[in-house]
Amino acid sequence: MKLLYFPGCTLKTSAKNLEKSAFAITKALGHELVEMDDWTCCGVVSSLSDDDLMRHLAPLRNLIHVEDQGENRVVVLCDMCCNTLKQTNLRVKEKPDDLETLNLFMDRENDYRGTVKVQHFLEFLRDDVGFNVLKKMVKKPLKNLKIMPYYGCMLLRPREVAVDDAEEPTILSDLLSALGVEVVDNPFKIECCGSYHTIQEKELVSRRAYRIASYAIERGADAIVLSCPLCRFNLDVRGKEAEKMFNGYKQLPVFYYTQLIAVALGLDPSVYGFDQHAVDPTLLLKKKGVLEVVKNI
Repeated sequence: MKLLYFPGCTLKTSAKNLEKSAFAITKALGHELVEMDDWTCCGVVSSLSDDDLMRHLAPLRNLIHVEDQGENRVVVLCDMCCNTLKQTNLRVKEKPDDLETLNLFMDRENDYRGTVKVQHFLEFLRDDVGFNVLKKMVKKPLKNLKIMPYYGCMLLRPREVAVDDAEEPTILSDLLSALGVEVVDNPFKIECCGSYHTIQEKELVSRRAYRIASYAIERGADAIVLSCPLCRFNLDVRGKEAEKMFNGYKQLPVFYYTQLIAVALGLDPSVYGFDQHAVDPTLLLKKKGVLEVVKNI
């Protein structure tokens, strides 16, 4: 099955490894991600003001382009992009007057008809593929790994566009269990990573990364798994910088869930993209016997 895919900006820059591993596992599962034509920035982040319609133009334009390609579903990897597209989609479906205003403003575009479903890639794996099916395809069970799932904000808030329960999400832990991982729970799994404060308040975000990872370490976790590119940067890069702030502290490796699936399915190491991490995950995978030899990663 071919799936229309919206990449967004970050997947083409600092999160290329998320995209590459996702394309590889999609193919291994018998499907194909097809990048949509004429996509633009999603418009992140969604407006918090009720009367700020201008913020909905960019996401709505992308939804129009999905319909222009004759599709009624678009799959998204980036949490921020998915959240923004979902919020605009929900708003114009619930408020037809707003949709009419936006359609009139974008007079060079076709009118949006409200036929598109925005789906996070995690939702596709859970709802279309099924974690039980994924489990049967695992060639290298990750049974020696203890990993904390981290959700952050955009997957779960607001509730109207969440991929799971906002207080007790299980989608990542269910996925990890299907891969053979021992899941380590953590009350900080739904706390914010620091988000865009990472630009001007680097130390603040490093302290937050330290707080989140330290609790995971206390519970015996070997690593953290997540889905958001910004969360990955803050917990990985800013977390690595926290080593200079806290004596004896060593930041945990941080994985995208797509990378762990690729490892578990026995895919070629060239699709992992571990070279883009501040904390090298291959050291852990070798230590745990998941990867014996890793070359050209």
